[in-house]
Amino acid sequence: MSLPEALMLFAAGRGTRMGALTADRPKPLIEVAGRPLIEHALALTRGIPRVVVNTHAHAAQLEAHLAGRGVAISHEPELLETGGGLRAALPLLGPGPVFTLNSDAVWTGPNPLATLREGWGRGAEALLLLVPAARARGRAGPGDFSLGPDGRLCRGGDLVYTGAQILHTGGLAEIPGRVFSLNLLWDRMAARGGLCGVLHPGGWADVGHPAGIAAAEAMLAEAAA
Repeated sequence: MSLPEALMLFAAGRGTRMGALTADRPKPLIEVAGRPLIEHALALTRGIPRVVVNTHAHAAQLEAHLAGRGVAISHEPELLETGGGLRAALPLLGPGPVFTLNSDAVWTGPNPLATLREGWGRGAEALLLLVPAARARGRAGPGDFSLGPDGRLCRGGDLVYTGAQILHTGGLAEIPGRVFSLNLLWDRMAARGGLCGVLHPGGWADVGHPAGIAAAEAMLAEAAA
């Protein structure tokens, strides 16, 4: 099975959960441990030939920050959600499977994209990277999925989706409408037995809300100690 040579970095959300912190800047430029969130994400993408970042809120600031970095921009005048945004960026991403990565998370341990690359195969249509809910920093509530012994995922369980995956994009063409979540594609894949998962052995923090900043910084400090 071919390995992905392109990555979609989701950075177009309004960041409403961040409250006043995103009143004058996009969420990916909020700093964690002295670095913008998007820099934490981009550090994981080294060696990937094509990286595409989508923009919406405060787009000019984010595009200026990324200028000269060899990153392609997929601007969304209208928010398209994850599925619509990925489909709109396909001309920039090219054919074949792609990585996708959320920009509002921080990681410790092995590079999550390397873990996905090593686990890709076995007839998967999508391979999602997961952590147990008990190890998900900055996130409350139950998990999203359960993982079977064959590596396939079912909805419900104690595993949290981390915002990193590899997936085949062909099924995006079958979904009607411009604005839709990747959950729709995942459900179709799961019905065919093609939705798979693998565990991240390191730390992960959700930085989609203000309390997640402190949680991520504490996690990074622990990893560095």
